Amino acid sequence: MNLRTLEIGPFAVNCYLYWDDSTGDGVIIDPGAGAGEICNEVESAGFTPNAILLTHGHADHIAAVEDVKKEYDIPLYIGRGEEPLLANPSANVSAMIGQPIVVPAPEHVVADEQVINIGSLTFRILATPGHTPGGVCFLDETEGLLFCGDTLFQMSIGRTDLPGGSFETLIESINQKIMTLPDQIICYPGHGPQTTVGAERTNNPFLTGRYFA
Repeated sequence: MNLRTLEIGPFAVNCYLYWDDSTGDGVIIDPGAGAGEICNEVESAGFTPNAILLTHGHADHIAAVEDVKKEYDIPLYIGRGEEPLLANPSANVSAMIGQPIVVPAPEHVVADEQVINIGSLTFRILATPGHTPGGVCFLDETEGLLFCGDTLFQMSIGRTDLPGGSFETLIESINQKIMTLPDQIICYPGHGPQTTVGAERTNNPFLTGRYFA
């Protein structure tokens, strides 16, 4: 498996290109800006995108979705309950920054613990609401990695002061869905550097209680 991280847009979102060299199958995760740059990187990597995966529907993660979909004619996956954000610039906060974004309806709405097969790639869906109502993480159990969007960051967590956010729900999601995974699982967040479940279990102040001290 191959992974390429693109830091894109004014909010420095991590867009991930993830593909299987042996088959050429791959996915684009959270294309938040710069459709041209993303497509150029896909061509450079030499794989065929089979789908776009969205961890959630905030503007900084979806702005390039429509153009990338048109370029490759591929389906869009998003978590159940997150669909309204794609159609509502107020809900996806693009209206707040003066650049309203509306994304076409997803072809696939996924649910907690659902297993999806995209070409030769397999992901288990972990529903992790709190940052948004229907946010999800995509877990590749075979490779030991988790695309966790804005649910969990290195030494931090996603903000919960935007529409539909809930601090209590987010902490519960992280504890129930991510902290139950093996320590060695590598977490690839929506912003910032990668981390591991074990490192966050030990050091993340929002999870250890030090944040509240």
